[in-house]
Order: sequence, then structure tokens, then C-alpha cells
Amino acid sequence: MRDDAWEAPGRARALGPVRARNTVGDQVHALLRQALLTGRFEPGSLLTVASLAETFATSPMPVREALRRLATEGAVDLRANGSCYVPDATRSRLDDLVGLRLLLETHAARLAATRMDGAAIDALVRLEESHARSAGDWQVEEMLQANADFHFAIYRAAGSTALVPIIESLWLQYGPYMRLLSDHMKAARQPTHEQFVSGHREIVAKLQARDAEGAAAAIADDIHGTRELLDALCAE
Repeated sequence: MRDDAWEAPGRARALGPVRARNTVGDQVHALLRQALLTGRFEPGSLLTVASLAETFATSPMPVREALRRLATEGAVDLRANGSCYVPDATRSRLDDLVGLRLLLETHAARLAATRMDGAAIDALVRLEESHARSAGDWQVEEMLQANADFHFAIYRAAGSTALVPIIESLWLQYGPYMRLLSDHMKAARQPTHEQFVSGHREIVAKLQARDAEGAAAAIADDIHGTRELLDALCAE
């Protein structure tokens, strides 16, 4: 499964008018999905059909369709009165998502370590370098996008068509926490990103060595590192 929003690795995607290629509803869904995945919306914020339709220069119907699809994916909360909210970033939900991410993403890393060829590793190195540049320049949105591109290059290399959509669903639900992390990093203006940069280098090194268990452990360390930063930022 590949959304159009994944086509430009390492670059933040801007919300804007859609182009007629797939259906308008498909395009709105893909753009909103990517925005949620990389933490573009505040936890608990209201997503109105009118404002999103204006942003995308569409009629309300494709936006409603996209929000309904996102609700079935667990990315947004669609209330009985039709209002739609980004989920709150609570500590209990974070624990639930982190536990599932650890199970699935470490499994994907083990598979990828045995299946990535030289070209795939070289592409991953370029994604790691893009992530490091964005982090070093304090381009937080670009860094988060590059982080997603890096991780999903690994997970797609696992060769499991069933696994990747499930991991994508977890990342969609993780979006509000990425927004908390983004806001924290912008406010802190300190090298909180260095642990993620070094963590990605460790992941690459383990994959280059075809070390399946080492790659899984490095992915787990990366997830735990984010979890530790988020602990103090979450609501109860």
C-alpha cells in the first residue's frame, strides 16, 4: 500500500489544493493521513469540514469522505453529532501504542535485515542523512517527515504486505504524540534530536551487518527514546 504522500522522501508535505489524478476524496484522504501521521495537528483539536474544504479547495463532500475513512483507521474521533477531533495524547494510550509498535516494528526490522540488498541500504543511508540534516538545521517538521520516510523504508523492505498497513495504522494513531514532540523540540532549542540521529545510524549499521536481532534492538531503542521524552508531555 503506497499513498501519494510518500513520494518525496525527506520533505515536509504542505497542505494545499489537490490535483485531479485519483478521486478528490482519495487525495484529501492521503494528504490528511500524512499530516496526521507526522503530527501536523494539535491533540484534541477540532477538524472542521468547512476549513479543510477551504484548505484543499474542494467541496465539503470529499472532506467528509476522507474523515470517515480516517475514523475507521483510528486516526480521528468522529462524534455522533458529526464533529471530528484529533485524539487526545494521553499516557495510557501512549503505553498501548508503544507496546504494539515494539512488537510489530522490531519484527519488521528482523525481516528487513535479511532482505535488504545493497541498493536498499544505500537508499536508507540517504534517508538517514536527510533526517540528520533536518535535525541539525532545526527544521522540525522536515525532520519528522524524514523520520517517517526512514522507518517505512525499512518496514516496506521487510516484504510483508500485511505488516506495513498495520504499522501505518499505529503511526497514524501516534500522530498526536509526534505533535507534542515537535512542539517540545521547537521550544527547547536544545540537542534533544541527537539521540534520534545517533539511533538511526545504529539502525543502519545493524542492517548493513545483516544483524537481525541487532536491528530489532536498535528499533526498540529508538521507540523507547521517544517514549521517554513524551512521558512528561502527555496528559494523564
